Amino acid sequence: MNALPKRISKETERLVKEPVPGISAAPHDDNLRYFDVTIDGPTSSPYEGGTFKLELFLPEDYPMVPPKVRFLTKIYHPNIDRLGRICLDVLKSNWSPALQIRTILLSIQALLGAPNPDDPLANDVAQKWKEDEKTAIQTARDWTKEYAKA
Repeated sequence: MNALPKRISKETERLVKEPVPGISAAPHDDNLRYFDVTIDGPTSSPYEGGTFKLELFLPEDYPMVPPKVRFLTKIYHPNIDRLGRICLDVLKSNWSPALQIRTILLSIQALLGAPNPDDPLANDVAQKWKEDEKTAIQTARDWTKEYAKA
């Protein structure tokens, strides 16, 4: 196994030493490119009170390519599909090597606080969000209580 690039080591160190409130990310002992992540649902969002598990993987080409991130916890959100894939510009077209793991995780946490049904990944959820936002938000709350227990 080749040595971990200095950049990844530094980012990992910083995540551990200066944790982001409501977010934890720890690399696996056997694969330091693979992280177990938890993100707490933001206050005043339908996800408040939930703790969501995600996986984050840094490809060989990182930081020239974005990390692969997906939700492992089931979530009702217009920008996250049922496989846990996330529709977020910084993970795709707006990726920049200047971004870091912590920036990505903060962006995902912000996405939980501000779902965007106009750029959906889960079309059915986005449709519901647009037609009956109140019911969609209640469903998101119910799923959070059921699946995102701390």
